[in-house]
Amino acid sequence: MSDQRRKSAGRRKYTPRRKVCVFTAEGIVPDYKDIKRLQRMVSDRGKILPRRRTGTCAKYQRKLNVAIKRARHLALLPFVSENTRG
Repeated sequence: MSDQRRKSAGRRKYTPRRKVCVFTAEGIVPDYKDIKRLQRMVSDRGKILPRRRTGTCAKYQRKLNVAIKRARHLALLPFVSENTRG
């Protein structure tokens, strides 16, 4: 009986909180000129973060990808971060 208590006493099931799409909540569209917002959606290595990490919905994730790629092409965002350059 004491074994069952030890196993279940300290264990609490982790349930991740549902992330809300920032773009849907604020009613804005991802824009290639909004560098601050785009930088939050890019990893420190320069990769575009996935939906499960950022919490954006599918519609705005597609638009976000286009905006990030456009900003990179116009040299507003780097393709690779400063830390990973050789």
